[in-house]
Amino acid sequence: MMDLPENEGGGSQPPTACKQAHFLRDVIFHGKFQILKSLAPEENTQCRRGLYFQDGKRRVDYILTYHIKKTSSSRRHTSRLRDNAFTRTLRRGRAPPPPAPKDDAEVGSPDHSLDHHDDDKCLRREEFESNLVEMGLELERDEETKTPGVGFVKIHAPWSVLCREAEFMKLKMPTKKVYEVKHSSGVMEKINAFISKLTDPLHPNLEDNRIQKVKHLSYPFSREKQHLFDLSDKDSFFDSKTRSSLVFEVLKRTKCKNQAKFSMGITSLLGSGVYLAAYPLHDGDVGGENAEPNDRKLLYEEWASYSVFYKYQPIGLIRKYFGEKIGLYFAWLGIYTQMLIPASLVGVIVFLYGCVTVDDDIPSMEICDQRKNITMCPLCDRVCSYWNLSTACGTARASHLFDNPATVFFSIFMALWAAFFMEHWKRRQMRLNYEWDLTGFEEEEDHPRAEYEFRVMQKSLKKDHKSQKPEKEKLTCKDRFPAYMTNLIMMLLMIGVTFAIVFGVILYRISTKAALAMSSNPTTRSNVRLTVKTTAAIINLVVILILDEVYGAVARWLTVLEVPKTDKSFEERLIFKTFILKFVNAFTPIIYIAFFRGRLGGRPGSYLYVFESYRMEECAHGGCLMELCIQLSITMLGKQLIQNNLFEIGVPKLKKLIRFIKSKRASFQEEEYEKKLQRYETDYFLEPFVGLTPEYMEMIIQFGFVTLFVASFPLAPLFALLNNIIEIRLDAKKFVAELRRPDAARAKDIGIWYNILRGVAKVAVIVNAFVISFTSDFIPRLVYKYMYSPDGSMHGFVNHTLSYFNVSHFQNGTAPLEPFHLGFHVDICRYKDYREPPWSATPYEISKEFWAVLAARLAFVIVFQNVVMLMSDIVDWIIPDIPKDISLQIHKEKILMMDLFMKEEQGKTRIEDSCKETSPSSLTRSRSVSHTACKNY
Repeated sequence: MMDLPENEGGGSQPPTACKQAHFLRDVIFHGKFQILKSLAPEENTQCRRGLYFQDGKRRVDYILTYHIKKTSSSRRHTSRLRDNAFTRTLRRGRAPPPPAPKDDAEVGSPDHSLDHHDDDKCLRREEFESNLVEMGLELERDEETKTPGVGFVKIHAPWSVLCREAEFMKLKMPTKKVYEVKHSSGVMEKINAFISKLTDPLHPNLEDNRIQKVKHLSYPFSREKQHLFDLSDKDSFFDSKTRSSLVFEVLKRTKCKNQAKFSMGITSLLGSGVYLAAYPLHDGDVGGENAEPNDRKLLYEEWASYSVFYKYQPIGLIRKYFGEKIGLYFAWLGIYTQMLIPASLVGVIVFLYGCVTVDDDIPSMEICDQRKNITMCPLCDRVCSYWNLSTACGTARASHLFDNPATVFFSIFMALWAAFFMEHWKRRQMRLNYEWDLTGFEEEEDHPRAEYEFRVMQKSLKKDHKSQKPEKEKLTCKDRFPAYMTNLIMMLLMIGVTFAIVFGVILYRISTKAALAMSSNPTTRSNVRLTVKTTAAIINLVVILILDEVYGAVARWLTVLEVPKTDKSFEERLIFKTFILKFVNAFTPIIYIAFFRGRLGGRPGSYLYVFESYRMEECAHGGCLMELCIQLSITMLGKQLIQNNLFEIGVPKLKKLIRFIKSKRASFQEEEYEKKLQRYETDYFLEPFVGLTPEYMEMIIQFGFVTLFVASFPLAPLFALLNNIIEIRLDAKKFVAELRRPDAARAKDIGIWYNILRGVAKVAVIVNAFVISFTSDFIPRLVYKYMYSPDGSMHGFVNHTLSYFNVSHFQNGTAPLEPFHLGFHVDICRYKDYREPPWSATPYEISKEFWAVLAARLAFVIVFQNVVMLMSDIVDWIIPDIPKDISLQIHKEKILMMDLFMKEEQGKTRIEDSCKETSPSSLTRSRSVSHTACKNY
């Protein structure tokens, strides 16, 4: 290290020896620059990896990156440093330093003249970094890296700054006091011990996952009470996650002034391009022969590997490395995946029940009985002919797999399952709050976002031109009114686009079915329904995947227009808009098939036409439940395989490759290139962390598939379980190896997502009630069995649900061709509806059977909804939100903390009393002892 002589303005002349250094580094100490010659890589291994300053002792807690114009000599770098010193002295009102002599080649060279915009950014960076130093942080700059055009500012927080910020944030830290944790007693203790021994192979190979019998008493950190904490190893008292979060708090609180004299924080500086990125460092490498042991490597081996898919997640280590907010997400995802196991087992049993009983289903047997010879009305006009009901045998048998009495039980089970899942998660969340010392934690108001500060600045500038009195401005509803109207119009427009696309797919199905029905190939004609259903479902899937990406971008754009003040407000508004758009996008085609298809088509002789040429589509004779199942399965599986998994693997790798290409590094040199990079350079090429909203959103949509229409697709929980087993490891690998390390954020719950889950669970009860009563044949079968069946059986049910139509009553131009393939002339055909026959006094009017079935359906919806919701509320009431042992431990901690402070006060009182009782000759010595003792206390 070489100290530089200061000139009048506080600048410095760089020594000639440093011009040939591999790195040039500026370390700012109270407004002066020092140029330090870098150490050779072999001199300090830790420094070489970029985790420490060049002295190899001070750890890098945070990184700021900025754009630089790469020059070919260190002389130009020196000139830039002198410019910074010059501008700084001007701001401080000092006399500027004398200009440095320049070579003739440098004078007037455009490569060395900064334009006004770049110069303004340099000024702001210089002032911001000076303010960071005044806040106690230590900085080290590196512009001679292997990443062209990017400079790095390494930030280190000394012990005094960490203590100050920990006290400001009221961080709970473990004290020296240790107490015994009693998890249970008696029989329950033995049961828990047996279960723990049984599941021991499922736990990761980490000591933190073992049941802890003792726990350190935690207390908010205070500099005045440092004696309460074990500070024998100050370097490890605050772990890397905590250190980076404390530094980030300083960054958010530090301001600098722009040309208009308005303060700008780190978010504003990032938004305006003064800094390119701000991120904490990963602990080290995840692989390689020379990789040192670290938490990141441990997470990669015990969490992000597919070979440990059957093991529990190391939630404690995840929280330790990424923070409480991300730890809570993966804890919630783990609980959700575990709860899917019983749901999947019951769903498979329900499906197997349908497979076993399909041969005993009387309505299916009647449909498949060719001796009944029931002639059905044509499925389309002119080109379609009459057909025998027995040809729908396969569809009827397949429908029974999902439309049987067991599906009603499964719907009730899934409603209760959702209630149990919510309660289980609340209890787990409270246990994590206790273990992570978050009891009593309250979130404070966030710092204003960069966009909000910028808008306030613009508003203030306009006001300053009109008024001489400066006032503190803020954005009002009037300022945001245009954005609110834009939001409303765009949201309605996007929902309208979804409806229009669903209508377009309907037209595709209608027109394709009519075209294929005219085919001369008998195989094509016989598979018309299956072909149209499958291709339409695939088209819906592709459209949903495309619109999901579009709607995500639109929702973010609309939220930016609103200019929310804080990050929390921005996140909640973004979540709400994204959820509404993606929910409508995913479930509108399914809702149409479940509740509208086949009910708007009319009847033979009086059909409803689209564009006066296409007849509205109808359900197959087995009902729309089979088509609903096909749509659900293709959409759910497609979203999970393509969007959730393929995109998550491919997109981060593609973006990383693009960044390497932009840095003029060929792909075949990537592996060797990465080995030479410092830690902060390697992390710069990783994908920035954009928040947990996409992760939660895909799971919430999946939760909707699992609960909303589970009556029509009992295998949905099984597919969700298989997806989540992969999803957990995929997300783990992404967080550990593909993303920059996120800023650790404290949180005591999952926020707005819990309310969305509760809302989806409540809606699921209503939706399943309507699916069972209106989409399936469960209610018509019950009505027939108990009201119309002569012997109380299901014999005759198919004939009961079919109405009669006289073929002479077809409208002109709609009558079908003569049915030569049937071998007889047709006078009467049948169609599925409850209507009066043509020979009655009111032909084709709705019959009384229809009203009886409708009343039964509505009654079932009301009874089912109220009974299931009542049962869910009972579950919610019976299961306490806070486990009893956790409640006792929290109470015990309060008592122990009170005892600790009482003993401390008693000790202080005892020392003071002893001081008063001492003789005058020893008064001076006693005061000294008392002072030392009080300081220790």
